[in-house]
Amino acid sequence: MPPPAPAKCPPVTLFSDSPTFRMAADQLRQVAAAIDLDPGIAERLSIPKRSLVASIPIRMDDGSVHTFVGYRVQHSLTSGASKGGLRYAPHVDLGEVAALAMWMTWKCGIMNLPFAGAKGGVACDPQVLSVGEKERITRRFTEEVQAVIGPRIDVMAPDMGTDEQTMAWIYDTYSMKVGYACPEIVTGKPVELGGCVGRREATGRGVVYCIQQALDELGITADQATAVVQGFGNVGSVTCDELAKIGVRVVAVGDRYGAVRHPEGLDVHALHRHVYAPDNRRRTVAGFPGAEAIDPAELLSTPCTVLVPAAMERVITAENAPKLRCRVLAEGANGPTTPDADEVLQANGVYVIPDILCNAGGVTVSYFEWVQDIQQFMWDEEDVNKELRKLMLRAFARVRKEAKDRNLPNRLAALSLGVQKVANEKAKRGLFP
Repeated sequence: MPPPAPAKCPPVTLFSDSPTFRMAADQLRQVAAAIDLDPGIAERLSIPKRSLVASIPIRMDDGSVHTFVGYRVQHSLTSGASKGGLRYAPHVDLGEVAALAMWMTWKCGIMNLPFAGAKGGVACDPQVLSVGEKERITRRFTEEVQAVIGPRIDVMAPDMGTDEQTMAWIYDTYSMKVGYACPEIVTGKPVELGGCVGRREATGRGVVYCIQQALDELGITADQATAVVQGFGNVGSVTCDELAKIGVRVVAVGDRYGAVRHPEGLDVHALHRHVYAPDNRRRTVAGFPGAEAIDPAELLSTPCTVLVPAAMERVITAENAPKLRCRVLAEGANGPTTPDADEVLQANGVYVIPDILCNAGGVTVSYFEWVQDIQQFMWDEEDVNKELRKLMLRAFARVRKEAKDRNLPNRLAALSLGVQKVANEKAKRGLFP
């Protein structure tokens, strides 16, 4: 008799404690069913290609030594170098980083970029760290992940809690190790070091390009529209600026410390001056004198044409989704809406611009920066914005066509396009060995 077939291994549970990763995995299962994805490829896509967990010991300013935990997850290397941000936040864990890496793969697929998805993080609170402590964390983290990063392997960018300066430290640390200046190792760095003009504003601009397309489709002019924005960091603040430029009234804004509202529209420029002090120390929207304070719990349910969650994952749930009073939901953050909430929004006729499309402007201009660094030929901001708009509108049109042709919600249409691109590439490349 032939030997019995080996038992199939149970699903990997390494990331399953994370609700964010379970959410990303659930989305992948829905897409696999919708597009009849090969089960073997679906299983490969459900497990990140490579995950690294590292201890990050540094000497604090008071002389003590504290060990932080850092993560870098490369979801896929099929489409090219893996690409994704590095975030500093107290809640960071392996499952969250793995989910964000998976979403980045689909995002690069939708935008047709020669990248796959990655993400990194260090569990720390950047708000209470000095500049010197953040630099030591960044340089030690770069040292720990040195073996798995490179311009053709894995390219980092800023994310929550990190910025241009963080990328400059990574660039310098990596360059010192390899022995030559290597600006293409990161994107989102200072322009003086090979950064791309318009990169900082790119995510927010991409969000607004998508909002304009949605409003046009719905027959709503910008001067008739109002907006509520959750989050006033890089994405949220730029989104507010760009919405104001096209005539949309931003009636409420919130961050982790508070929320403010003005029914006639906030003075976005004054709010920006209030939050960002001259010495670049960031304050909060709370206490802004040009508006009334509201409970942050009321922010998402404030009546508006466009609601932009631009802060954290999983903020729109089955519990609060019925309370949303918006016509368009433009997801500036990654994973802000849970699958249960999606069902509620669809039943209520909310026009959802899914995250992997809506906030893809950042990785798109990161691609432009990477190309410029490799070619040693820099573009001006007009060219950057022109190319960004072209690629965002092209991706938006593809998602809407997929949704209409197959009668799918926008999120499932967007995910289908991203997953199918990577699946096709895996099928054509085959399985090694």
